[in-house]
Amino acid sequence: MSNTLTIRLSKELAAWLEETSRRTGLPQGQIVREQLERARAAAPGQGFLDLAGVVRGPRDLSTRKGFRKS
Repeated sequence: MSNTLTIRLSKELAAWLEETSRRTGLPQGQIVREQLERARAAAPGQGFLDLAGVVRGPRDLSTRKGFRKS
């Protein structure tokens, strides 16, 4: 790993991180990285949803002649 990030944590969050590290035996940095990966995986706007509303055309396809059943 070549990127370093320094952050300030609240006392409560620092206590949670320390306790989780002690309880699991995992380094604090690994816990933070895993939590960031989870947040990234849960991020909205993935895949085809990025294309929603991009297609040009009539707002209501029923107004296009030749496509409406009479």
